[in-house]
Amino acid sequence: MNAALRGVASWWGHCEDQWHRFWFTPAEPHTLALMRLLAGGMLFYTHLVWALDLRAFFGPDAWLPTETGAAWSRFSWTPMWHIRSMPLLWMVHLAGMAVIGMAAVGWHTRVTSKLAWLVALAYVHRQHGALFGLDQVNVMMAMYLAIGAGGDAYSVDRWLARRRGEPAPPPRVSTNIAVRLLQLQLCVIYLFGGIGKAQGPSWWQGTAVWMAAASYEYQSLDMTWLVHYPMLVATLCHITTLWEAFYCALVWPLATRPIALLLAVAVHGGIAMYLGMITFGIAMIIANMAFLPAPLVRTWLGGAAEKPA
Repeated sequence: MNAALRGVASWWGHCEDQWHRFWFTPAEPHTLALMRLLAGGMLFYTHLVWALDLRAFFGPDAWLPTETGAAWSRFSWTPMWHIRSMPLLWMVHLAGMAVIGMAAVGWHTRVTSKLAWLVALAYVHRQHGALFGLDQVNVMMAMYLAIGAGGDAYSVDRWLARRRGEPAPPPRVSTNIAVRLLQLQLCVIYLFGGIGKAQGPSWWQGTAVWMAAASYEYQSLDMTWLVHYPMLVATLCHITTLWEAFYCALVWPLATRPIALLLAVAVHGGIAMYLGMITFGIAMIIANMAFLPAPLVRTWLGGAAEKPA
């Protein structure tokens, strides 16, 4: 084999090693477990809000009738199409909330995390009329929490295991796969968000942030004072566009990851505080926690955590 072929073979072997390291290195559960608590709590809150007017959202005479919704969603089936009585609907809803609550606190997590994802998916497929980014992010996180072993830390399951004298579970490949999938999906979401903004004239002109702040439809805090600071508005527009477009490049190197994550907190915190989308903003901040290293989470939480075997 000549030198060129040996070089190609060496490069290919290195790529294979990095691929397997990226996907199949066993990972500690602490990051995924923290996300289980927070994302599970958000999912429970979302379904609690549905319960405030369950008949209007999902009942037999709902705002979006069953027949209309079914015709609209030919490729997204849900068992909720077949629930026509309010007593049965309440039973299903309360059972779903119980499952989500169990998954959030980490009780029988291997089963309840998967059931919680199916419950969330069933509701999303039924309620197109009230669907927005929060529901999509909820389902996204629930799906990846169902893949990984998020119950191996900060959970009722782990508390019961400690009482039985069982050692901390070892790092798992499934946990790493779940975290990697969520990280990659975030990169795709932000990349297309940045590309979409780059296609909008208002982002290039530096007026998009002002248009959002001046809209009473979204306004939760009065930000109209920004009209006196056009350079600040333009700067916010350009920083947001550049951050979204280059998030997928900035978030992987350890040197630039803090910048990418701090900007994520700033952008989504701003959306939560000023544009009335509090739950969506918080959910996206929770999703960005996928990039926090598990040892760092374990260190932050101190005595609440235990080092895996």
